[in-house]
Amino acid sequence: MPDWHELLKEFSDEAKKGRQDALDVVRHRYLSKLVAYTKRNTISYYSGFLSKPGVQLLGINDEDMNGFMMAVHGLDKTKGLDLFLHTPGGSIATTESLVNYLQLMFNKDIRVIVPQVAMSAGTMIACSSREIIMGKQSSLGPIDPQIRDLAAQGVLNEFKKALAEIKDDPDSVQVWRWIIQQYHPTFLGQCKQAIEWTKKFVGDQLREVMFEGDEDASQKSQTIVEALSDADVHKSHERHIPIAKCKEFGLKVRALEDDKELQDLVLTVHHCYSHVLMNTGATKIIENHMGAAFVKSQQ
Repeated sequence: MPDWHELLKEFSDEAKKGRQDALDVVRHRYLSKLVAYTKRNTISYYSGFLSKPGVQLLGINDEDMNGFMMAVHGLDKTKGLDLFLHTPGGSIATTESLVNYLQLMFNKDIRVIVPQVAMSAGTMIACSSREIIMGKQSSLGPIDPQIRDLAAQGVLNEFKKALAEIKDDPDSVQVWRWIIQQYHPTFLGQCKQAIEWTKKFVGDQLREVMFEGDEDASQKSQTIVEALSDADVHKSHERHIPIAKCKEFGLKVRALEDDKELQDLVLTVHHCYSHVLMNTGATKIIENHMGAAFVKSQQ
């Protein structure tokens, strides 16, 4: 399969033929080869968060449902789904809705392929599949929720620390008052509820989908949820979790390198999408292997 530079030549060759859609032609060529090999449906969900970091709505949001509905339409649902994920994460509510929809459409027969990164809510989607396919270069991320760009668990931890220090030394209230006053009771409640919501959703998905029928499903699910959501261990919501650590946590992960042909096809398709996001106005792409695409763009 072609590498990055060889793909550039293929794009150029198509353009020389007068094809203004050279990027699409080459991408669809390799998507077709991928599906011919896997015998499964493919939907790609690609965000331009790496190449266009200043653009709004690059995360998972409710508008994505329109893209997925379009991409699912016309597919043979009995063939299952391979879902390419490249995302920084996004809304918990949207993630739950998208997962429920895709599982209903494909009877839970979903594999998630992570060629590079699927962070936060993207990791939650990956945990909702039968199996995750990752390479040595791939990463998932922590699932501790962020509220108003703040780590929900961090907010609660800081509040508890403040209460403990004030109890031991009442004079310290003068130090903590400026921090505590920004944490309104409703906000603290939102943080607690977001953490509970995330853990329950991921735990349910692991138990009922990834480990369905496993007698140890509950214990495995709980262990993985705690490992992925431990903000004190990960230190940052941006922490990248590689394939080895994902396996250590207990997730059902298959190494992309175990199947050389699949690896070549997956990485070629990934590079095709990367070229589009880097060299066009596209900011988000939801597309099936038949070429039906929902594309968000800006000049």
